[in-house]
Amino acid sequence: MHEVAIIGAGDLGGALAHILARRNAARTVRLIDTTGRVAEGKALDIAQAAPIEGFATQLTGGADWAASAGADVIVIADRAGGEWPEDDALQLVAQLSRSAPRALIVCAGSAHRGIVERGVRERGIPRARLFGTSPEALAGGVRALAALAVNGSPRDVSLSVLGVPPDQTVIPWHDATLAGFSLTRLIDEPSRRLLAARAAALWPPGPYALATAAAIAIDAVAERTRRVTSCFVAPDVSSGVQTRTAALPVRLGRAGIVEVIVPALSAMERVALENAMQV
Repeated sequence: MHEVAIIGAGDLGGALAHILARRNAARTVRLIDTTGRVAEGKALDIAQAAPIEGFATQLTGGADWAASAGADVIVIADRAGGEWPEDDALQLVAQLSRSAPRALIVCAGSAHRGIVERGVRERGIPRARLFGTSPEALAGGVRALAALAVNGSPRDVSLSVLGVPPDQTVIPWHDATLAGFSLTRLIDEPSRRLLAARAAALWPPGPYALATAAAIAIDAVAERTRRVTSCFVAPDVSSGVQTRTAALPVRLGRAGIVEVIVPALSAMERVALENAMQV
């Protein structure tokens, strides 16, 4: 991937820039924030770690978001002064979509579900090009809880989250596995209910977890991995069915969302997901 631009140099934006640099996920990472020279300072700090951490990514910082026009992926993170107000972020997303019509726009914050929904509904941005990655951070936390329950490793757990966190989170247990074994065989029903209830306490994820989730999605976009990722996906308005943006497992590629993967759901999980997606 040639270039990733991160709009916002707060805790999330800075962490994401560092993770992408360490992974050599792009030739250039631009960190942009209108608050003074914060972005320049953070980009310089990360760049100075290159000889020690062994990465070759070029990092730049600036205050003009128009510099993101040539990026392959534009990430909406958090401002140095705090979270984006939704209306301001929506206006920015619309401007970025016009100035960089081929770029994918990734909303990395936990409060960005509304930006994804309104960007597609109100501003006409294709749903494949605008999505949120914070559900993947929640999925990572749930994987850790599931691994702890069976004395295993989170790396061996395959699990997605669906719905609208935190109160309407749906975990498709029948598709969840540990080292190839179904988690429904390893964790009994009462324990699964307890884990699902504990998942709500993991929301919102912290900046580093959110940054890691966004980096996973960017790796998938760059086709460095074929990993299925839990993302906030806007409804398909062409279907005529009125639903709202929710977390769904997707396969990502250079065009953005390539495929929404429908997991196997029990009757209870299916009803819970339908309720979560109702307008």
